[in-house]
Amino acid sequence: MTVSLPAVSAEFAQLVAQQHQQLRSFVRTLGVAPDWVDDLAQEAFLVAWRERESFDPQQDYGKWLRGIARNLVRNELRKQKRQERLLHQGLAELLVRADEFQPQGESWAECRVPMLRDCVEQLAPKSRELVSTRYGDGWKAPDLADHFKMTPTAVRQALTRIRMQLKRCIELRTVES
Repeated sequence: MTVSLPAVSAEFAQLVAQQHQQLRSFVRTLGVAPDWVDDLAQEAFLVAWRERESFDPQQDYGKWLRGIARNLVRNELRKQKRQERLLHQGLAELLVRADEFQPQGESWAECRVPMLRDCVEQLAPKSRELVSTRYGDGWKAPDLADHFKMTPTAVRQALTRIRMQLKRCIELRTVES
């Protein structure tokens, strides 16, 4: 089965040729990984083709394309945020796999990971994100400070408080066991 696409007008093909490099550069400046720049630029041109009737020829075509590309990057950010429902994918995978490696007789040391997992899940959302970003992703205090709009000192203090909270939680669970 062959799918036929509508023929691209010579005018549109010329606009693509004129704008291609500039659009790729713009997409790259939005922080898109180099391997994905071409894909997003191509997608912007596809959207432009589909929405060509809404373009006002009196306006700047390059600006219109950059707006489309910016919206595509925003959509990618939203998708990424939806995928971040887990505390941190790497941390979650590590914690899930930790159960696979538990020997038959559980000592206190062997049951710490599930306890820690439960205690982390009880943290406030921002605290969970701080923990997963710091210990799962390995971010340092200055990077965390920028991300969470805090000072590096405030980040360190928050992490100290969170560690104490986790320690108390694990101790409480140990006593209850």
